[in-house]
Amino acid sequence: MTVLKSVAILGGSPTDIVIEKDTIASIGPTTKPGVDCSGLVALPGLVDLHTHLRQPGFEASETVLSGSRSGAAGGYTALFAMANTMPVADTASVVEQVLDLGQRAGYVQVQPIGAVTKGLAGTELAALGSMARSKAGVRVFSDDGMCVYDPAIMLQALQFVKQIGGVLAQHAQEPRLTEGAQMNDSALATELGLTGWPSVAEESIIARDALLAEKTGARLHICHLTTAGAVDVVRWAKKRGIFITAEVTPHHLLLTEELVRSYDPIYKVNPPLRQVEDTVALQEALVDGTIDIVGTDHAPHSEEKKDCEWENAAFGMVGLENAASVVQQVMLDRGASWNDVARVLSSKPAEIGGLSNQGRLEVGAEANITLIDPSASREITRQSHSASTNNPFNGYTLPGQVVHTLFRGGFTVQDAKVVERD
Repeated sequence: MTVLKSVAILGGSPTDIVIEKDTIASIGPTTKPGVDCSGLVALPGLVDLHTHLRQPGFEASETVLSGSRSGAAGGYTALFAMANTMPVADTASVVEQVLDLGQRAGYVQVQPIGAVTKGLAGTELAALGSMARSKAGVRVFSDDGMCVYDPAIMLQALQFVKQIGGVLAQHAQEPRLTEGAQMNDSALATELGLTGWPSVAEESIIARDALLAEKTGARLHICHLTTAGAVDVVRWAKKRGIFITAEVTPHHLLLTEELVRSYDPIYKVNPPLRQVEDTVALQEALVDGTIDIVGTDHAPHSEEKKDCEWENAAFGMVGLENAASVVQQVMLDRGASWNDVARVLSSKPAEIGGLSNQGRLEVGAEANITLIDPSASREITRQSHSASTNNPFNGYTLPGQVVHTLFRGGFTVQDAKVVERD
């Protein structure tokens, strides 16, 4: 039995949580002794719908174990692992391998995402049915890193996910409009001599896919939204009753293209950092619910892929260990509540991903719990539990600190330290 004493659930009045085995047995005052959680806010364990764990194939950047430890350190109890591994997670055998690796690691629930097309090539549907029927029970499909650019293929995929009650997560990037693109398309790109990445490349795909989702009645999820125009398209689609959800990353909520002036590849990311007006629109849309969730797009890369010239550097940033702090700063500063933080980091991503055992902090629920010290302030460093250090928030001071993370009733993080496994 574990008892969490004097904890503020979703920022409310302090109370106690009693955990028996892997389940929340009671919530309310108790005389039983336990862990002093005074001053801590309890949230349902965080759920990331967009993580790159890199294994199999790219273990120099990340493994399921190192990524799971990083996730736990950031307060996560569930990670959805993207399919762009080597081999690609486009068959039942590969998604089951990822599932097994996550279970052996034991820090979070690792839920594989299946590729939409074979080899992420965009020309032929992957084995969606066998992945859905596998022990991994795949319900989210994505070619993230690549756009499903062929509308006929996209239509077929949406028809399939409609049949199984799944969701298709699209990387919205029209490839013909972003050939050779290195940063946001703007006056700054011209000044720096870098090929621009226009907003319309994102917005046009979202609009197309929203109409396809409307035709099929399928659930469409938009990965890493970055522009004010994309927010407008999603808002329009929701008003039409289309089953569309959207996510924003921590880095797109706070960082802008001005950082690219340094030519530091740490700020090279797909999609690119945008302008201030886009960042403001994303923050507003997250608070008002137009953007449903925060997905980290945790994209670790080995040192050699980032410590090089901008043009040759890989796209991507790590994000699991800073996401809760970024969301705390953005949402609470704009008048949102801890309930809203839980919605975008836990309950809504669990709902979209179909994880009924995650995203709930109530009696009878599985004991997946994140406890944050909201009064803490910490300077971010490149050192982390990830195998990679490409952290764009290095040197920033952010609010909040994950003090404890409990996964299925057991501590994976205790006193802000990741618990070592035998």
